Amino acid sequence: MRLPLSLILFAAAPFAAAAGLAPDPDAANAASPLAPRVITEPARYDTDDPAIWINRADPAASLIIGTDKDADGALYVYDLAGKIQTDKVVRGLLRPNNVDLAYDIPLAGGRADIAFVTERHAHRLRAFRLPDMAPVDGGGIPVFEGETARDCMGIALYTRPGDGALFAIVSRSEEGAPREGYLHQYRIVDDGTGTLRGLFVRRFGSWSGRKEIESVAVDNELGYVYCSDERFGIRKYHADPLADDADKELACFGTTGFAQDHEGISFYKNPDGTGYILVSNQQADTFRIFPREGTPGHPHEHPLITSVRVAAHDSDGSDTTTAALPGFPGGLFVAMSTDRTFHYYAWDDLVHATGGKLRRIDDARK
Repeated sequence: MRLPLSLILFAAAPFAAAAGLAPDPDAANAASPLAPRVITEPARYDTDDPAIWINRADPAASLIIGTDKDADGALYVYDLAGKIQTDKVVRGLLRPNNVDLAYDIPLAGGRADIAFVTERHAHRLRAFRLPDMAPVDGGGIPVFEGETARDCMGIALYTRPGDGALFAIVSRSEEGAPREGYLHQYRIVDDGTGTLRGLFVRRFGSWSGRKEIESVAVDNELGYVYCSDERFGIRKYHADPLADDADKELACFGTTGFAQDHEGISFYKNPDGTGYILVSNQQADTFRIFPREGTPGHPHEHPLITSVRVAAHDSDGSDTTTAALPGFPGGLFVAMSTDRTFHYYAWDDLVHATGGKLRRIDDARK
């Protein structure tokens, strides 16, 4: 008879304690999944990755953008109650994988907020203006041109503080991918007609050769990009291609304690530079949480702080914001679930679930 994983973890905890080992926070949370405050209406096929768009004029009108991963896929748009905004959904995408957002991008002589999504089977990025979701990419931005592995998966956007230059960092499926230069970076520019184009900048990033690297996330304020080498760990690099040692790996952490796949990465950012990096421990239905700022004197050391089990099952992608939104005064955490939905969690509930090991943004200001 095979015992349930939760029973095995529960039984193993006393032995770990007796041996003087640190308790596994994933095991400690195994019996108590955190309930979301909102579950979205289901997508048609297979949800994968969300992004939170903050409407700065009216926070109550903020939106969640999420991918529906299929050969006949879509980019869904939800309100804060989890309702699909049918007039904004973009359909007919060829296996859209991951999505990210950038604010105040120069476009057609003005400024616009843009959602970028990887269109995996078409080997390109698509870009849509928020909140109307009008396309602004002339049909798509090709990526990984001239390479064997072109099935794009993860995307993270970086806006360089000095000059406002926008970059897209893209990952891909593993078949035929190189062990070095796994990620490609593109500068995104308006070609003068109100259409966004991509200019190749660099290839960088190591890969263990185990499965693939899908999730990519940029901490724009601190200037770092992180990626989940799925069966190895979380890798960290400079996001600015002009930074000193731009291609040097700054850290690789979270190499132990994951059930199997390292997946979605998101950040809870305090204004003082502190905060949290949340990484999906996919097969354990937990998120492992690491310090955003590193440790005192060591900004590239990211030891595990805690873990929280969520009701979202087998979660791939996530996003987090500290913005105060209706129903989520301390911030919002959104995670994909394999029942074709996205789950909305209040950051305050994560703080409570982890016994106060986390803080909310209000506390960081005190």
